[in-house]
Amino acid sequence: MVLCDEEGNEAGFEFIDLIEYNERKFVVLLPENDEDGEVVILEIEYTNDKEEGYVGIDSEETLMAVFEIFREKNKERFNFVD
Repeated sequence: MVLCDEEGNEAGFEFIDLIEYNERKFVVLLPENDEDGEVVILEIEYTNDKEEGYVGIDSEETLMAVFEIFREKNKERFNFVD
């Protein structure tokens, strides 16, 4: 999938997972050509027209909670490093 930032720059991502937390939905993405293996987690937001958009997560607590759910759910699929 290709996403655009606020300045219109495009970046490619591989969709890894969809996580639900506190009645909200989050996508876990892996940037293309990323050798670090770090994922990007974005919250799904819907416009009044029911269009799907993605926004960054401001709360460190929410970000860590979503990552822990992702980590537990995918512990057999990925080799996580602490």
